[in-house]
Amino acid sequence: MAMASHLTACRKSQVPQVFCRRKEKDRGQNHPYKVIEITPPPRNLGVRCFPSNLQCGEFVTIEGQTYTVSAVTHRYQLRKGKYEPSDKRLDVLSTGRYVLNLYLENIFEQS
Repeated sequence: MAMASHLTACRKSQVPQVFCRRKEKDRGQNHPYKVIEITPPPRNLGVRCFPSNLQCGEFVTIEGQTYTVSAVTHRYQLRKGKYEPSDKRLDVLSTGRYVLNLYLENIFEQS
C-alpha cells in the first residue's frame, strides 16, 4: 500500500506548473501562455503571463518589443470524463511585420 501511494505522489509531481511572477500578478488576473513568434522561422518567446481575455489584434510587449496577437489557442485534455485546460498559446507577429502583411494583402486585393 505504501508503494501505491508513492506512485500516485510521483504522478502528481510530474505535471509541470507555471506560476506568474509577482510583478505580473499584481496587475490583475493573469494566466501563463506559451508565446510563439510565427514569422518564419517560428521562434519560441517563452512562457509569459497575460490577462485571460486576450484577443487577436491586441498588442503585447515582451522584453521591450511590441507584438500583435495573431491567434489565441486554448487546449483541453480529457481526464476522468471531464475536459480540463492543459495549455494556452499565443501566436504573435512583430508589429512591423503585421503592418507589412496588411499592406501586402491590400495590394493583392486591389490587383
